[in-house]
Amino acid sequence: MCPFIEQQKHANPALLHSAEALQNTILATVPDAMIVIDEAGTILLFSEAAHRMFGYDNDVVGQNVRILMPNPDRDRHDSYMQHYMDTGEAHIIGIGRITAARRRDGSTFPIELAIGEAHTESGRLFTGFIRDLTEIQRAERRLNDLQGELSHISRVSAMGSLASALAHELNQPLTAIASYAEGARALLGEEGAPAPDTIAMVREALAEASAEALRAGQIVRRLREFISRGESERRVERLRRLVTEAAALALTGSGQTGMDFDIRLDPAADLVLCDRIQIQQVLLNLIRNAVEAMQRSARQSLEIRSRSAGRGMVEVVVSDSGPGLAPEVAAVLFQPFNTSKEKGMGLGLSICRTIVEAHGGRIWAEPSDFGGTAFHFTLEMAEEPQDG
Repeated sequence: MCPFIEQQKHANPALLHSAEALQNTILATVPDAMIVIDEAGTILLFSEAAHRMFGYDNDVVGQNVRILMPNPDRDRHDSYMQHYMDTGEAHIIGIGRITAARRRDGSTFPIELAIGEAHTESGRLFTGFIRDLTEIQRAERRLNDLQGELSHISRVSAMGSLASALAHELNQPLTAIASYAEGARALLGEEGAPAPDTIAMVREALAEASAEALRAGQIVRRLREFISRGESERRVERLRRLVTEAAALALTGSGQTGMDFDIRLDPAADLVLCDRIQIQQVLLNLIRNAVEAMQRSARQSLEIRSRSAGRGMVEVVVSDSGPGLAPEVAAVLFQPFNTSKEKGMGLGLSICRTIVEAHGGRIWAEPSDFGGTAFHFTLEMAEEPQDG
């Protein structure tokens, strides 16, 4: 029985029946899953929606709430609770976040979690409201698939238009270069030592060819600047939130149930200045690439860690235990249109590099400690906003 009702029982036994009825009504009708735990993490109340969501019977009451969590949170929940009890530093309470949960059958699913805290005579109680995001994300994935197909068609069309425009713009200087070079070759091909007038004409032709080559380079440079020009809305973000949300989205539905997944982030390097959507896109791409790389590996280990990189930068590392990178692949890893995937366009890592470099950082790949690949990228460290 909930400690609150126990208090009512001793304070005013006449209110016991109505308090229990109110509690049962709330537990049976609250639309989102509701779970109440005590300071030790023991489950005190479990709503009907929570029973349906997690697949547990009434025997779940009295157990530690960590049984509802996948790793790494499952193994670290007690230490998280103790850290909050000792320091009062909240990472979730009163904030809310998107994370993953674990059903009784061991399957995981994405959730939106909000936690509140109450102080009672018997100690602190924590109430969690959980919303299953499976259907929402499934709908989003279907929409993203459609958008991806449209985007693919759009990219192919855009590349065709770009190639056509580039060919048109470069045709004139390249034709001129060829003409000047051919003229110079013809002048130098005459028998005997070339006359001074011939030498002057050759020099003039080579000068014109050089000028046209510079013009062609300027065309390409202006086009590159036009394509890369773009502004992102950068704000102070918490790296832990970026990583946990991206990991929950990337790993849910991946089928990697036996994968060893670990997140180790430096709390002293948690605040970064970035565009949240763009950096999460980088993380999603790197995590999904890692999962795909490990599909045929006997050992499946994925680790995301962060550390201070000095000079006001934070380094984020996504490591896997896949087969690693072949030298010929590593050499062109971040170049567009280079891919080892059957249906890939080779733009993912190129886009990641563009995003990271636009944030003032850099991205590179090295062999991981697990025998696979470790992707490193850096972001600008930020300070706590003055308004909190």
